[in-house]
Amino acid sequence: MTIRRLAPLVASLLGVGAAHCNSNPPPESQTPSTAQPPPSSEPVAVTPTPAPSASAMPPASDTSASSGASGSISAEITTRFAHDSNLFGFDLYQRVRTQKGNIVVSPASITTALTMAWAGAKGDTADQMRKVLHLEGTPQEVLQSAGKLSSALQEPTRPIKFRIANRLFGEKTYKFESPFLESTKAAFGAPLEAVDFIKAPEPTRVRINAWVEEQTEKRIKDLIPAGTIKPDSRLVLVNALYFLGDWQTPFDKEKTKPSPFHVNATTKKDVSTMRREDRLRFVQQDGLKALEIGYKGGQMSMLFVLPDKVDGVEALEKSLDNGKIADLVSALKPQTVNVEVPKFEINPSASLALGDRLQEMGMTLAFNRRTADFTGIANPPSPDDKLYISQVFHKAFVKVDEKGTEAAAASAVVMMRATAMPMPEKVAQFHADHPFLFFIRDNATGMILFNGRVADPSAK
Repeated sequence: MTIRRLAPLVASLLGVGAAHCNSNPPPESQTPSTAQPPPSSEPVAVTPTPAPSASAMPPASDTSASSGASGSISAEITTRFAHDSNLFGFDLYQRVRTQKGNIVVSPASITTALTMAWAGAKGDTADQMRKVLHLEGTPQEVLQSAGKLSSALQEPTRPIKFRIANRLFGEKTYKFESPFLESTKAAFGAPLEAVDFIKAPEPTRVRINAWVEEQTEKRIKDLIPAGTIKPDSRLVLVNALYFLGDWQTPFDKEKTKPSPFHVNATTKKDVSTMRREDRLRFVQQDGLKALEIGYKGGQMSMLFVLPDKVDGVEALEKSLDNGKIADLVSALKPQTVNVEVPKFEINPSASLALGDRLQEMGMTLAFNRRTADFTGIANPPSPDDKLYISQVFHKAFVKVDEKGTEAAAASAVVMMRATAMPMPEKVAQFHADHPFLFFIRDNATGMILFNGRVADPSAK
């Protein structure tokens, strides 16, 4: 029996590595559910038309965010998807952090790619995905929230470059449900591109990777590893993010000098370290220090979290969740800070395979060829042709220097058939001379776009 695979692929311009996941848990019973509405029209066959030219997510008429000249996000609905994404992101990071060395991931990219797949899931499969992704509200509300947030984050008046691009790559002979295609295009700006998985799986893989590379300014390469796209692949859902932002106040390059960085309690290396003294939002509490440095325009920032102990980053990672980060951000106060932060670049050569981790989190039915229910995406007459998720890949990149930050991410889901100035105060010290964590955040919604660990700034 050949069941078509729906392979999710996730790539991010922050950095992560790769592994394979071929496990299929035993089938589980399914019970009827109303998590997704049934399709309201006939399925449509993919025709081999040219690829759509519009790639970045446009503000659709019913999903555009209302934001002022400052690009702020005020509507409550735009924050809901950000909150859900953060909850899922911390759950997933607890499984990714076991990887040694530098890490970078984009929870926003992974959530978006999986939410597109969830939009076509039904029954227990949809229920499991909703629980793991922490999605709240009806499918229509979730998609509306995601669409409004994406449009707001790309507000053209913001003095940073932030691009979100989504696309569906579908087998040209396979029939997809038109309501699914319409909803993903309206909410995520994700057009369907017809490809030939059956006769040309490898050229199709190369084509998808080239699209990701183009959307991420060539920062995310080879998102989908060789050999992972098969003749029975039927759909790949891809999200790509690109971020380029200058610091509100850049670091002076002349002050950047080599300084020792303690990789662990016994080893240190000289690394290129940026220096400045400025009034920034800072807090020291509970065995850690946190510092926020804003990007131009003030809508986004990078949060640095540094444990007091040289070897304290593992314990810090274990203790953090979305609520603790929110509390930490609330505790930040403007203060004069003497800052020393290393320049760093995280650019992994391989993608990270997330299938095993997602199943450990409870998303088992979607990866099981016998129990997956994605009939909202395609509902073929033969059960041998139904879709399931074969793998989810993620890759990210981040680079921090005196001018600012460049970051990118891509995600793919592959489916196969089967304030006021205070009184004078003491200057605070924030010297990141040992492993620390970082978070690139949207300040209005708190959405974490990229986050990771710097264990060794000299390693790329």
